[in-house]
Amino acid sequence: MTSPREELLPSTRRSLLHRVATAQAEGRAPSLVASVLRDGELVWTVGRTCVEGHAPDENVQYRIGSITKTFTAVLVMRLRDEGALDLSDPLEKHLPGTAAGDVTIAELLAHTSGLAAETPGEWWERTPGATRPELGDVLGEHPFRHATGRRFHYSNPGYTLLGSLIEALRGDSWEAVLRREILEPLGLDRTSAQPQAPHAGGWAVHPWADVMMPEPAEDLGLMAPAGQLWSTTADLARFGAFLLEGDERVLSADSVREMRVPAAPALPGDWNVTYGLGTQLIRGEGRTLVGHGGSLPGFMAGLWASEEDGLVAVTLTNCTSGPAVTALAIDLLKTVAEAEPRIPEAWRPLPELDAELLELAGPWYWGTSTYVLRPKADGALELAPLTGWGRGSWFRPNGDGTWTGRDGYFAGEQLRAVRRPDKSVSHLDLGSFFFTREPYDAEAPVPGGVDPEGWRGLPR
Repeated sequence: MTSPREELLPSTRRSLLHRVATAQAEGRAPSLVASVLRDGELVWTVGRTCVEGHAPDENVQYRIGSITKTFTAVLVMRLRDEGALDLSDPLEKHLPGTAAGDVTIAELLAHTSGLAAETPGEWWERTPGATRPELGDVLGEHPFRHATGRRFHYSNPGYTLLGSLIEALRGDSWEAVLRREILEPLGLDRTSAQPQAPHAGGWAVHPWADVMMPEPAEDLGLMAPAGQLWSTTADLARFGAFLLEGDERVLSADSVREMRVPAAPALPGDWNVTYGLGTQLIRGEGRTLVGHGGSLPGFMAGLWASEEDGLVAVTLTNCTSGPAVTALAIDLLKTVAEAEPRIPEAWRPLPELDAELLELAGPWYWGTSTYVLRPKADGALELAPLTGWGRGSWFRPNGDGTWTGRDGYFAGEQLRAVRRPDKSVSHLDLGSFFFTREPYDAEAPVPGGVDPEGWRGLPR
């Protein structure tokens, strides 16, 4: 038996190596590096290359493409948490004069703005950024492809707008804000807008012959917030852990949890794939994966994390097409999760519990449905069905004897314990629903009243 802090078992490590080696060989990748982080610690890395003796490790930079968008989204969420903006604000309120001023910041984050997927003109990823010096050059004369807010449509220009929004509100460049507010606090010193040695070069591999040629590495200019960054598997693994747990120096656990909630309609044909606020979400086989994929000419990248398993997997390669890096990262997660299931933390009692909270613990009834209320640490509460499916949520205390739903059906709704004149609890009031200690408790003000004859059997 292993503990979460120990290295992976030899059999697990070999299974991971085999999967990566197969992906590199069959995908004909010049190089491929992968890392796995478990419960906050990097526990495994392997690099494969066609150049003997030069396999990459967790500190070699690759370009990560659209994983950059998740970093940009974190900066926007920081502005929201500081009160500088609201996600429901129209872009025009903070960045006037664009052709997309009516779309909200949340719609830009979730790719539901209706904006075009790409910029007008030449392929922007292979064209010097200086060719688009103004936002008008990024959006073009006809920036929209769909009605705003109606569907998910991935938009690179949308994240360019978010980068310009950050610059307008911070009064500094996107790159400088990113370094100051995310990279330095999290210790991501091998993540940068420009490549820093050692770094991989990007290649195009011929689809029908085993030959290749170098790809250009353009500075993306205004498009940088959509895909500029270079990083390593070690840095991205730490960033993945941050997306699961938060860090008060950058973004709270509640705010990164909000980023992991679906904010866009599911992709057509696959109801288990959707998009949050700057994160891609995949649901399947009992776990929810959060992360992002990325690609630019010469590079592909995958960053995926499983909260249920405490695992993060990162895969980076330096070819325009080849290995399916997202599928590879997910396979690495599954391999570790199934071979070495997460060992639960030892149960410990709460250090203290207010008597009034303890009074609320136990079964409650919404109509005839049985729920259980459990006090948690720091005055929080969990309300969940006793068995099966139902409307459950965690609630955070407001400091005034009420709680606000943090997730699930009752997210944002207020929970209040209603007391009788003698201070005993009559019922729970939650979003117009009354929860009582007995099913349709005659001693509580049940909406619609309770039949005075009470419960009865079927007459003969």
